Amino acid sequence: MSTSSTARKGVLTMNSPVKVDPRPRTEAAAKQAQADRPLIWVNGELLPKSQAMVSVYDHGLLYGDGVFEGIRVYRGRIFKCEQHMERLWKSAEGIRLKVPISREEMVSVQRRCIEANEITEGYIRLVVTRGMGTLGLDPRKCPVPGVICIADQIRLYAPELYEKGMRVVLAKRPRVPIDCLDPRVKSLNYLNNILAKCEAIDAGCDEAIMLTTDGYVAECTGDNIFWIKGGRVYTPPSDVGILEGITRQFVMKELCPALGLSCVEKKVRITEVLKADEVFLTGSAAEIISVTQIDDAKISDGEGPITRRLRQQFRTVVTGDHVPED
Repeated sequence: MSTSSTARKGVLTMNSPVKVDPRPRTEAAAKQAQADRPLIWVNGELLPKSQAMVSVYDHGLLYGDGVFEGIRVYRGRIFKCEQHMERLWKSAEGIRLKVPISREEMVSVQRRCIEANEITEGYIRLVVTRGMGTLGLDPRKCPVPGVICIADQIRLYAPELYEKGMRVVLAKRPRVPIDCLDPRVKSLNYLNNILAKCEAIDAGCDEAIMLTTDGYVAECTGDNIFWIKGGRVYTPPSDVGILEGITRQFVMKELCPALGLSCVEKKVRITEVLKADEVFLTGSAAEIISVTQIDDAKISDGEGPITRRLRQQFRTVVTGDHVPED
């Protein structure tokens, strides 16, 4: 990981000053400027998007061998930064990958990318790969792990769905069992999720609920799931085989108590979720979004009152003066 204070042409290293290009004066220059943004951190250098590349021998590409975090930026602050760093390091430990820089340096890289790309509201994709190696699986042949940080924008769902609610389907493909590949490790291998996502797309919607191999509700392809019955909020426990979402934790530990709501982890079949008064999903990219229909079963006529309260409280926090970075 290079942190040299010397910047070669077109590249910004850890300590080199960030310079914003003047407004392009020609159409060609405008296209080039668009191709160069955002500036992306790749293995110690801040590179224009058009030059941000990794080796085809990187095991992150060849085998999905690596871990990542999806992190929100609100008002220039990194939402729940410490929790994301904790999960990143746990994920890396889970696949015997040593992150090549300290947590403090990783946070500094993120702030560097936010500043360089003048982002106040956005999304960070932080990736640690096994690094460049051979065409074999052996991780010992990858001596230096790679670090990539992208600070950009993301939008998973259309804005109107946040009030209208969304339809999801029940995936036929089950969630990978913990004993095979623990979903609590946020690895680069997302094929299980992607194939379930394809089922949702084939059904004309954006998300699918995944069950465990023994038929319990787990999570969606990119979001955690909650349901509400009789004024109480429920969500599957992490040991059923789900990613321990940062937004999920925020809803359970902070938003629900702030609104006087009880939140319970419960292992259930899909039949119980179908009887819920409200259903909603959470995720760093999705934030909080209501589900109004599962397959052909109607849950509600739109965003329910408790879901709305939780979403509004979430927005109050992330648009306020004290966006939490803990």
